[in-house]
Amino acid sequence: VRPVGGRTHHLAPSRGYLSPTDRPDAMLGATLTVSALLAFAPPAHRVATRVATPRAATRAATAVRAPPAVHTPNFLDADSARRVAAAAGTPCFVYDAKTLAAQARTALAFPNAYGLTVRFAMKACPNRAVLQLFGSMGLQIDASSVHEVRRAMLAGLPASAISISSQELPSEAEIAEVVGLGVSVNACSLAQLERFGRACTGGKVGLRINPGVGSGGTGKTNVGGPSSSFGIWHELLPQAQALLQQYRLTCERVHTHIGSGSDPAVWQSVADLTLGLAAQLPDVRTVNLGGGFKVGRMEDEPSTNMATVGEPVKAAFEAFAAKHGRELKLEIEPGTFLVANAGALLARVQDEMSTGEGGHDFLKLDAGMTELLRPSLYGARHPIATLPALPEAAPGPVRSFIVSGHCCESGDLLTCAPGEAETLEPRPMLAPKLGDFVVIDGSGAYCSGMSAKNYNSFPECPEVLLDAAGVPHVVRAKQTLEQMLANEAGLPDGFSV
Repeated sequence: VRPVGGRTHHLAPSRGYLSPTDRPDAMLGATLTVSALLAFAPPAHRVATRVATPRAATRAATAVRAPPAVHTPNFLDADSARRVAAAAGTPCFVYDAKTLAAQARTALAFPNAYGLTVRFAMKACPNRAVLQLFGSMGLQIDASSVHEVRRAMLAGLPASAISISSQELPSEAEIAEVVGLGVSVNACSLAQLERFGRACTGGKVGLRINPGVGSGGTGKTNVGGPSSSFGIWHELLPQAQALLQQYRLTCERVHTHIGSGSDPAVWQSVADLTLGLAAQLPDVRTVNLGGGFKVGRMEDEPSTNMATVGEPVKAAFEAFAAKHGRELKLEIEPGTFLVANAGALLARVQDEMSTGEGGHDFLKLDAGMTELLRPSLYGARHPIATLPALPEAAPGPVRSFIVSGHCCESGDLLTCAPGEAETLEPRPMLAPKLGDFVVIDGSGAYCSGMSAKNYNSFPECPEVLLDAAGVPHVVRAKQTLEQMLANEAGLPDGFSV
């Protein structure tokens, strides 16, 4: 193991993965009826060498195992990949409308006792067409900044369908503006609550509470418990109540969210804790339990069953009503659940290299952390498959590769070990030729909207939506160099140093 740039890189043993099951029948039979959507018609000093367990030893260690199965793309095949590439080029994000609609219907069926509002956590995938699709199905919006509020409204979502819970609440003037339009605000700290009170004395507000526990797919996606700055700490509820009284505010909602990828058992226990908080706030009529439903991108990762999670929560709401005489409405805020496996990053193999018998075989793509940052940031894994670019091409043999991105950055790695951003994990796939397609599934959530955009001056890539018939529609064009530079200014005349 050789330290690289002050870091140590390790090799995870080669793993085989089962092919995913076919999409549910409900998904295959879904129909998209949103007509509006169809109108959118390296320098040496940065290069790092990773040295790890020799390939021969890895082969010997896996020789007794069954041949690894390769991943089959969730909704793209060679023909549809060629159509998408012809429409938008590569790299590009591809969203499948049938899968989006199926996931939305599942969320809307979440068990509830006295009414349900499903808010799409738009930070997961803020594309206008996706917002419009979900809006047409009755979903509302969870915004994480005033910028997302305005973006949703520009997409045609009514202000009354938008709720904001933000780490950075806007100025008092902006608070008054959005509240005047009908946007709901959840105060996420005592300071935010006081700022809201000054801006909207006598108004209605929600409180986001940190219930004291958290859960997440990684520590970086855990937004509850004593190590998280998200929400008013539950022990500070008396101070929050004092501010409500001082500014004559009505607390109509209690909101909690403990993290993305949270464990269902923890999610259910937090529901009980949240109802306990609602019992101390007599004006509360809505309880928002956030999102964080597990979504398995890889075949060995579990997914949350919404009915399994929801039934005990429904029972808890009924018990609360029997005890306190209040029938509380439920809100949930799924993001990853709705879009993760409805999206894929379509790229091409632009180079292949080997570091010899003691090293690795690498595929270099025309995409990377400029599009997909999750592996570098979280050590997140995504299923990866290759598809032939030419119709007459025969599939190659199964081989294991390290897949890397196009950035001049040693951390631009797309095949890392679980939770270990700096550990290489060879993946089995059909050996491609230069120019062949690579499909990176599970890329619908926290990818396009959360990337190292414009690093190495790579342009923001396009986004494509497949309609119910599989026809690709470009819903975000590729960024031009002129657009990238539009806000820059050169040195003024006469500038000196």
